[in-house]
Amino acid sequence: MARIWRDRYLTTSPYQSTPPSDRYGGRCSTPTAQIISALRDSDEQRQVKKSPAHHFLLAPHNPKSSDMTTSSSAPSGDLTSQILQALSEKSPLLSSEAFPAIAFQDIKAALDRLASRSMITYETIDKEEAILEPEAEQIAEHGSHEARVFEALRNAVEGLSIQDLEKAIGDKTVTKVGQGKAFKEKWIKKSADGKLVATAESIEDVTQAQLQKIKETRTHEPKILTDLRKRKLIKMQKVISFKIEKGPKFALEIQKEETDLTADMIASGSWKTANFKPYNFKALGADQNAGALHPLNKVRHEFRQIFFEMGFEEMPTNKFVETGFWNFDALFVPQQHPARDLQDTFYISDPKVGDAPRSEEGQNTEEYWENIKQVHQNGKFGSIGYRYPWSAEETKRLVLRTHTTAISTAMLYKLAAQKGPDGRPPPARYFSIDRVFRNETVDATHLAEFHQVEGVIADYGLTLGGLMEFMEVFFAKMGITNLKFKPAYNPYTEPSMEIFSYHEGLGKLVEIGNSGMFRPEMLEPMGLPKDMRVFGWGLSLERPTMIKYKISNIRELLGHKVDLNFIERNPAVRLEKE
Repeated sequence: MARIWRDRYLTTSPYQSTPPSDRYGGRCSTPTAQIISALRDSDEQRQVKKSPAHHFLLAPHNPKSSDMTTSSSAPSGDLTSQILQALSEKSPLLSSEAFPAIAFQDIKAALDRLASRSMITYETIDKEEAILEPEAEQIAEHGSHEARVFEALRNAVEGLSIQDLEKAIGDKTVTKVGQGKAFKEKWIKKSADGKLVATAESIEDVTQAQLQKIKETRTHEPKILTDLRKRKLIKMQKVISFKIEKGPKFALEIQKEETDLTADMIASGSWKTANFKPYNFKALGADQNAGALHPLNKVRHEFRQIFFEMGFEEMPTNKFVETGFWNFDALFVPQQHPARDLQDTFYISDPKVGDAPRSEEGQNTEEYWENIKQVHQNGKFGSIGYRYPWSAEETKRLVLRTHTTAISTAMLYKLAAQKGPDGRPPPARYFSIDRVFRNETVDATHLAEFHQVEGVIADYGLTLGGLMEFMEVFFAKMGITNLKFKPAYNPYTEPSMEIFSYHEGLGKLVEIGNSGMFRPEMLEPMGLPKDMRVFGWGLSLERPTMIKYKISNIRELLGHKVDLNFIERNPAVRLEKE
């Protein structure tokens, strides 16, 4: 149809039923409002200035406006005046009836402007209307095909041949269709000489009456609408219009609203008659440049939720500097191990050494210190040890922690001092996610500092099969399945396993973590019972983050080269979602 139908009969979702808030209504400050109130209360003779009304003559509604090929678009100011004038004569009114030729977006903008000033209220009405097809427009104006055939034959007393009937009507299609329906209604018959003659004095053209009513009201009984749709005389279209009513501040002219109380207003007294714009507490404030969470923090949050869901307790990890005792010796890492070399570990230059572990309630740190020395130097608790001269000075050297397992060791030592209902240390689950430091060459996949995700489970009767089953459950919560396990070596776990998963994108198995069961040489010096076993596993926080955010260079994720726009524009991720 013409553009006017596109404007009036929209098929999009219904617009909001209440007028939107004016986004600029909140510019007056609260002290300003208090000053206005105080000044007005003190002036009992205040008079409100009223603007003279301006009347606009509305163009009469033309029922044939639907035949127009373009929709009219009135200037916003002129249209608002027309709406106010129309409301002064009739309230409420429908926009589709009062302004049928105005584009939808224009009428909506004008209504929003008036509603923001409380001059009108309006609600959206969403309904279906019947629209006449071009053939139905002709029937509504000239009559149905069968009625036109009947009228032509009634005017010819002696009847007409088919050729003469076509000439009388002037439309071959109307003649052909009308003949059949007229015969069916028994309005005409064929005489002995082969001519068509009328058989009734008068008829009622029901189809024309129905279409004329639909053209006027755009609706009819459902049964009739269904029948006319089958005959392809009408079509149904969704129409969005507005029911408009007078508002509490209705007037025939839009008055200027002041947004600020100035010193000149107070000095001249013009504030007494000024029309101040009301506060709009629903107005949205301007967007502020706020901080944004780093992608690592978003993924870290996902990991924390998984741990909490599985009943873990978070360990305190606010110590970046550790002694060699907690970082290496307590984990049964020998003092000659390559991991303790300068090329792998950052040692603190000043001060170089720290204190020996201090005892807390229920702990005997001196005994623990001696047990660690013996298990390294001579062997103990069923182990032959490493059998080398253990150096107390070496174990006190300060390092930037190379793994958060140093924290896990301290937490397990505290657990050994606790007593459950049976007099033994209770089962526990701990986790940590924090930064660790390695003296490594920086490249696209390695940094000198990164984040380690670590978990430990201490309980009685734990087995290697139980560790593998738990790993499958844990990683499944991240969306990682089809795990493979490979034997490995760690100084403080035996047996040890590397964890792999098949990477669809790379088409191969990729290492995703390391795990194992802590050695007796690490647990029994703390005082933990022989039948208490401890699972331990860990992985990098950066690797799953790089996969989820499709980052190939770790320096684009962490460090001084990170693009701040990347941090701000990237949403949070769900580890179990692709």
